[in-house]
Order: sequence, then structure tokens, then C-alpha cells
Amino acid sequence: MTLPLPDISEQKYSDTLTAILRDRILHADGWISFTDYMEIVLYTPEIGYYSGGAAKFGAAGDFVTAPEISPLFGQVLARQVASVLQSMHHGSILEFGAGSGKLAVELLLTLEALGALPEYYNILDLSADLQQRQRTLVEQKIPHLAARIKWLSTLPEQFNGLILANEVLDAMPVHLVVWQNDHIAERGLAWKNHKLIWQDKPLTEGALFDVARLLPPSDPSSCPHPYISEISLANRHFIRSLAALLQQGVILLIDYGFGQNEYYHPQRQQGTLMCHYRHHAHDDPFFLPGLQDITSHVDFSAIAQTALDSGLQLAGYTTQAHFLINCGITDLLARIPADQPKDYLPLVSQVQQLINPAEMGELFKVMALSKNINSDRAAYGFMRGDLRRLL
Repeated sequence: MTLPLPDISEQKYSDTLTAILRDRILHADGWISFTDYMEIVLYTPEIGYYSGGAAKFGAAGDFVTAPEISPLFGQVLARQVASVLQSMHHGSILEFGAGSGKLAVELLLTLEALGALPEYYNILDLSADLQQRQRTLVEQKIPHLAARIKWLSTLPEQFNGLILANEVLDAMPVHLVVWQNDHIAERGLAWKNHKLIWQDKPLTEGALFDVARLLPPSDPSSCPHPYISEISLANRHFIRSLAALLQQGVILLIDYGFGQNEYYHPQRQQGTLMCHYRHHAHDDPFFLPGLQDITSHVDFSAIAQTALDSGLQLAGYTTQAHFLINCGITDLLARIPADQPKDYLPLVSQVQQLINPAEMGELFKVMALSKNINSDRAAYGFMRGDLRRLL
């Protein structure tokens, strides 16, 4: 695949981050893990992909998320949120990685119409640039609700309400693991001949090994070719942290991924790692560090097990299509007169992107984790299409 070339300023930006990577590798005895690489290129303050100022969402960016596709996504999601908040006293919302802020705006406007506004809408976003974009959008679209919105720099000690993470887990750093002939190795990076190269190191102990040794896709001795996949310890730590701070409410996770059997299927020998650059998807994480997104699919079985081990309940797990239909997206669409094509046809196209199995409908999953709350309230969007058996 031929990828678009950066301009001179973008190339310098990436070269600066590459120099940081080189120095980090040389000061770490010549090797760093892939999870360290992802942390550096995505989250280095002011220069990492998510913490820098480059456009990320929409036509001018590298990818499009559901809230950018259609306002209906936030309007429908608000029904699940309202179901949770209306069963509580003084419940708030905590959104991670709020992107452009469009989801927050649509949620608050719809919750206001439903009479279910949260006490506060908290946003925790690592990008100062995105925080400013969110503030600007709030001032433009919902100035009368601005007082309810807080931007956080750290996790609160305690929280009651709904915690929302839309396409957050996939962007957390992952370890790359290689299984072959009864041996397990961690794939990392070295610096050779003035460029980044892959280099494997034997994995024989530690938290990563404890997980990896239980995950071979089949009998490892029958695997003559390397089986490469990802393990996210960061995802597990994130869920444990949320379980510790949540006193009452629901954690709602929306992302692309599978249950463990499908994630580590014998035929998925190269894992799920994916990069996005100017709406081109490819598999080279070394391409223009700092200028492209790097993600992996979510192992939802690992998320569910970590949640259960941390005192949470698995209230629901289904596809995005089932979740949005359960929450009434087709009902909202039906309210738009079909004889007004300028209004109706764009919304039809947007809904198709969100629920079509060939688009986002099947690959994206929705999971609800709950604590100390009525199970029916927590499972509002999971009435049909229950997939918990696949975890």
C-alpha cells in the first residue's frame, strides 16, 4: 500500500519523536518493549499522537468514530445513560477520551430533554489540544450546561454514576507476544543501522508471562510457525482502577474486539495490531512515529474476567448494532419524514454505518459492568442479542 507522504513540518515532528525513541532504546540496554513504544509514540506530552495538536477525527484526521459519524449515536446512548442516572441520587458521568466533544454535547442535550441531567459531566482527556476543542464546542453548542462540565487531570478517588469509554481500550499500549515450539517471547524494538527493528526476548516470568502461558492458540508444540498476538496489561489495570473508585453505577465500554476464543484463534497468527494514517489502515507501527494512530482489538474475555475478579458484575455484552437497536436508534430514525430526503437520507446512511455488520455493527461491541445498581437499569441496551456466552 502506498501511504500519503507528510509535509516538511510533519516529517520533522516525526523525526523528533524517532530521536527520542532511539535515545530511550540506547539507554535501556538496546531494547524496549512494544508497550513502551506505544506509550512513547502515542502519549509523550506535546509530541505523542494523542497528546499533540494534529487533527485526528473526521475527514481531516486519520479515522472517524461513531460520535463523528452521526448525532444519533449520542442521542441513543443517552437512553442507556438516563436509565442508570434515574435510578440513583446525585449520579454523574465520567467520560474518558472525549475526542472532539461531540458525544458529550449530544449526551447532555438529550439527557436534558429526558429530564435526566447528571450532577456533573466529567471529562478525563490527556490531550490539552483536545480539551481546548471540547471547551470551544461546549461554549458554542451548550453554554447553558457548561457549569456542569469538569475537566479532570487524574482519576477521582470515588465515583457514582456512569463511566463511559468509547474507543479507549483499543488505544492503550499492548505487549506483543510470540508463541512458538513450547517457547514464549516478548517482541520489542532495537535500534540498528539508524532505524527501528523488531527484536524478540525470551519471556519466562512476571505478570506478562503469567497471562501469556495460558493463552497459546493451540498446543504450542504443534505450532511450527510463530504465532504473534497482543496482550494488554494496561486494559486490565484500567478496569481494576475503575472498579476500585466506582461506588455505585455502571461502566460502559464501546470498542472493537472479540471474546478470547476468537481473539486468539489459530488462524489469527499475526494478531490484531492496526495503524491508521489519513484514513488508510495498515500494519506498520514504525511508519511516521507520532503521526499515526496505533491500536489493537480488545480481548473482551480478559476485560470481563478482570471486572468479575474486581467485584463488578457483567451486566451486558452485545454488538454495537444490537445495543443501538435496543436503545431505539431505528425509532429515532423513523421520526424523520422519509419524504424529506435532504434530512432523511443522510441519517439513513449514518445509521447504516453504525449498525451494518459490514461496517461497525458487528466488530464493535458494547459491555456494561455494574456495581450496587438495579440490574435491569444497567442492562437497558442489552435486552436482545446477549453475547455473554462467547466470553
